[in-house]
Amino acid sequence: MVPRLADCFQPRAAYSFDEGGGNASGTRLLSGLGGVGKTQMAIGLAEQLMTGNQLDLLVWVSAASRQSILAGYGHAAVDLLLPGADGSNTGQDAARFHAWLATTNRRWLVVLDDLCNAADLKGLWPPNCPTGRAVVTTRLRGSSVGAVDRRLIQVGVFVADEAAAYLTARLAEQPDLADDLEGVVADLGSHPLALAQASAFMIDEGLACSAYRQLFADKRQRLDDLVPAEHDLPDDYHRTIAATLALSIDAADRSRPLGMASPLLELASVLDSAGIPNSLFTSAAALNWLTFSRDVSERVDPDRVRSGLRTLHRLSVVTAGTDSVMVHALVQRVIRDGLTDERIEDLSWAAADALVEAWPQFEHAERDSALVNMLRAGAAAVRRHGSDSLLEPESHPLIFVSITSIGSSGNAAGAAEAFAQVLAEQERILGAEHPATFATRSNLAHWQGETGDVFGAITAYEGLLADQVRILGPSDEQTLSTRSNLAYLQGIAGDKAGAVDAFDRIWADHVRLFGAEAPKTLTARSNIQRFRGEAGDPAGAADAFARLHADRMRVLGRDHPHTLVARQSLANWRGHAGDAAGAVTELEQVLDDFRRVVGADHPDTLATRENLAYWRDKAGDRAGAAEASEQLLEDQLRVLGPRHPISLATRGRLATGRFSIGDFAGAAQAYEDLIADQVRALGEDHPETLTNKANLALILAIVSDDPIEALQRLLAEWIRVGAPDEQRTAVRGILSVARRIAREAPKGGAHFKDRLASALRSAHETRGGKM
Repeated sequence: MVPRLADCFQPRAAYSFDEGGGNASGTRLLSGLGGVGKTQMAIGLAEQLMTGNQLDLLVWVSAASRQSILAGYGHAAVDLLLPGADGSNTGQDAARFHAWLATTNRRWLVVLDDLCNAADLKGLWPPNCPTGRAVVTTRLRGSSVGAVDRRLIQVGVFVADEAAAYLTARLAEQPDLADDLEGVVADLGSHPLALAQASAFMIDEGLACSAYRQLFADKRQRLDDLVPAEHDLPDDYHRTIAATLALSIDAADRSRPLGMASPLLELASVLDSAGIPNSLFTSAAALNWLTFSRDVSERVDPDRVRSGLRTLHRLSVVTAGTDSVMVHALVQRVIRDGLTDERIEDLSWAAADALVEAWPQFEHAERDSALVNMLRAGAAAVRRHGSDSLLEPESHPLIFVSITSIGSSGNAAGAAEAFAQVLAEQERILGAEHPATFATRSNLAHWQGETGDVFGAITAYEGLLADQVRILGPSDEQTLSTRSNLAYLQGIAGDKAGAVDAFDRIWADHVRLFGAEAPKTLTARSNIQRFRGEAGDPAGAADAFARLHADRMRVLGRDHPHTLVARQSLANWRGHAGDAAGAVTELEQVLDDFRRVVGADHPDTLATRENLAYWRDKAGDRAGAAEASEQLLEDQLRVLGPRHPISLATRGRLATGRFSIGDFAGAAQAYEDLIADQVRALGEDHPETLTNKANLALILAIVSDDPIEALQRLLAEWIRVGAPDEQRTAVRGILSVARRIAREAPKGGAHFKDRLASALRSAHETRGGKM
């Protein structure tokens, strides 16, 4: 009996039974996870051949065991009235039918449905002949079913369009239920059998897609509770989706290495279905879990893990690739449905430990992107399944590692949003004064500052510091970290001298508590020298960074990102001390190292490119610097956004570049856009904001109808608002030059404008792009 084609069957565009040259003979192996539609595809082929009058004989055989295959062949021999076939000896009748297939001129199709063991077909594979073809549906794949005259067709789930079309057809008579087709397709992973049974359940219960999704998301609901009972299943299916998938899992558990399939699937069940790094399964944390979760005493080693994954792959329960393992979300759901809440919580901790262990110490933006994306997705899945258990009694390190990874890739806003969500959960579970809650507040303030909201971050750190001093004490490591972060942001906000004083005290405390060569102590030294240099001592900063770089080389190693940052700072301050060409040479080398260690898109690499373009301009290569800055800004806007401090610096230099070549309109527009973002990021009174306001005001003055009058009004306004002395002095100087040029050339003539523009550009360049 040929099974009935499902009511909503649709051809699968991605699969073809025929070779490209039209060769239809031979055996096609339809391999895949249970319920993906292998049998339906075979039925579809049979009906297509019969309807098109391309078939004389169809034999449909259950291949669940060797006995059922022999029985199917034997019955065919009797029905065909083959000589000697009388049903008295099934084995002999089967052999007669098998031999007849190789000699007949009749057009035949043999379908062997649900082959469970390749050995069951030994000596019984349909022969390869011009008039015949065979289809074998199976969960198996690999060498046991492979042969030269057999073509493996790996059948997967529906593609998104096929799944949506299927579900639309199923709900066509009750369109009010179809309020979220895409959501149901995503929840069920486009699995054909799951969609069939879920849609039947929705129709029977009168549930809209959105309501079904709410039930599906409820961890208290088992998958079997969300499909019809077995006696009500549609389309001649005899097992629920959960039971169908459980058959594959049970078969894997019975295969070698014994007892490995379930523990591996349990671990995978709380991770991301789209991809789990192979390295995670062989981490020390995973091996410990796999060892102690089994009933035997022998320790699990990486070879046994790899063998277990290959077994799951051969049975189509997972797809094990070179770098990662994929497992369908419904397989994960079936596994979790069989576990207690306590077991899932323990699994989540073990998986979280393994994720932290597998995370690269220094993420390379390009080389590690695929791995890190899988780890981040895995972290999100573990947090979803582990729920509150990953927050108490202590928050798991994975939370901080995974969110920091998001921010370090350039997505500061994403990191800030994620930490804000964690903070709300911690305050609910741990309370507002728990050290883990304080740590999250610190991380949130940091990434808030990285988005450009410097003053908001300062306010957050000030509030955090007061609470930490009260609860943890002034010498606690978290308190010191907050003091450091607050001092750094105060320096960024313009208070260089105050930052130096604060870091002097912080450095002394770090030396006392952690030692002179502790990484945090070295960071405090770095910040002292940075802000000393910005306060007016570039030569002293260069000397100090030379010593700091040597210390970081010795303590951390040549390729540690902190060592590379020290080299970058050393080059910058040497440039500020007068050696622009030397700064270019050193920064080119540092840039190569940053690209090698952390990748081209890492914020530190982008910052080095920004510094290099600046010093190329100062060394005389203005055209090269301008071109490099234009290319750099595209990458900065893509990775960091327009308000990141590094992006703001590049935008400022490009505006200055437009001014220096006489593009006053372009420079004015660039400065206006830049100032708007600086006001939001740094505030109205930040030195960089004031500098660019001064630049814009002078440009607008020089392009006005009466530059001398405009400069006089500008000077009067700056005196009124108390603008810095250096800016008022600059305007007085430009006003004096304008008056002198006016005496030598007609004030309204082009010659006057050209000479005044040249004088303004010269003054602008002399002062390093500042007025």
